[in-house]
Amino acid sequence: MTKSLKFDVFGRQVLVVKLDDRWSAFYLGTNGKRRRAEDIVVPSFITESEIERYLADLCHEWASEKCPDVKRLD
Repeated sequence: MTKSLKFDVFGRQVLVVKLDDRWSAFYLGTNGKRRRAEDIVVPSFITESEIERYLADLCHEWASEKCPDVKRLD
């Protein structure tokens, strides 16, 4: 079963997909395309409810006054 979660990570659109017990992250473009986010590695033991906090911890250097947090979009 595939599970997809969409986030705004400090202003960047990120899709996190779980397939076969592995999480994969993708950057979403404005044109509907996506590319693998090789700099975002989500361990398989992270639960769905923990991903938002995990992304905030991992990507905190992206935070700015304009985009201060991580938000789940779906």
